[in-house]
Amino acid sequence: MNILVLNSGSSSVKYQLISMPHEEVMCSGMIERIGLDDPVITYKTSEKKIERKIQVKDHGSALAYISKLLMDDQDGVIKHKDDINAVGHRVVHGGVLFTDTVIVDEKVKRAIDSLAALAPLHNPPNLEGIRVAEHTFPNARQVAVFDTAFHQSIPKKASTYAIPRSLSEEYNIKLYGFHGTSHKYVSEKANQHLQHKNTKLITLHLGNGCSASAILNGKCIDHSLGFGPVNGLVMGTRSGDIDQSVIFYLMKQLDLSSEEVNAILQKQSGMLGLTGFSDLRDIEGAAKAGDQQCQLALAISAYRIKKYIGSYVAAMDGIDAIIFTAGIGEHSATMRKLVCQDMNFFGIELDEEKNLGKITHCTEIQKDTSKVTLLVIPTNEELEIAKQCYQLVEK
Repeated sequence: MNILVLNSGSSSVKYQLISMPHEEVMCSGMIERIGLDDPVITYKTSEKKIERKIQVKDHGSALAYISKLLMDDQDGVIKHKDDINAVGHRVVHGGVLFTDTVIVDEKVKRAIDSLAALAPLHNPPNLEGIRVAEHTFPNARQVAVFDTAFHQSIPKKASTYAIPRSLSEEYNIKLYGFHGTSHKYVSEKANQHLQHKNTKLITLHLGNGCSASAILNGKCIDHSLGFGPVNGLVMGTRSGDIDQSVIFYLMKQLDLSSEEVNAILQKQSGMLGLTGFSDLRDIEGAAKAGDQQCQLALAISAYRIKKYIGSYVAAMDGIDAIIFTAGIGEHSATMRKLVCQDMNFFGIELDEEKNLGKITHCTEIQKDTSKVTLLVIPTNEELEIAKQCYQLVEK
């Protein structure tokens, strides 16, 4: 079964065409910087790798470009659109409507659309990906895999907000959690590496969107993102944790609507608001060149992550390993170093030489004397999505 997996992020689309159940990747790639200057596509098969700048203004045009590449006479890996048996879509927010993977129909699409207000940067491009895929591959089964599903195990003491219970129950307000496929994938890989299932793990998904999970014995018990994917860690354009009083202050002082303040916190804040850059590579480059605001932004981001590590160690009464994953977690030695500095009380000791070395499938970067294992594990949300799609479609 050939499964095309589409992972539409806030400013990127990752994709893989995977032959299941053998987990053979026929092609993979990514379109980055969607909506920014000079979007770039990478397209990789067993025989070649293509990287080029392209003109795509939104997720719909990006997905259309990917589809053309798959069936290209020279570079494609399929001859006909019917060679795709299923398309697996990452959908960020499932609310209380979706607690597991589902076959997409009109009812499912309406439900995903109804949840857009909870994930305005993600559910709309996720839904657009489904619509484009339906048009391009009309005979393929469309499958939705939800970020929120992995976090269903979070106990009520961690997922319940201290607001009137009538509001929580009537409007389904609670901590949902996100990046679930990534946290699930890397935590399982970490347990395989540690050769133990009864572990206390903290997984750090650090990309344009960022989140941290506390995973006890394979189950998520707490998570940094909550009702919507904007709180917690500092992100590319999202603020992360903020005193809610700031929201009301901005509305009153600047005469802004709630929608306008929401747009500020979702699209104009985070690293972009602090530095003018949303891409950490740009921020690190400027910081190395002496830009003090970029240096401060890196320190702010790392400090926020450290606070969550401390709280999750308390929640689990200990820690066995910290896992870094996603674009920043996998590729930024600078951020990993900043996060692990001055954590001696927890027995966290980073080996700087290992941290700067080559990262493979599951790389340890701690000193031999460290009490906590530090792992860099490249996430593979696409493979996790393909597995869940295959299990559902094969039933």
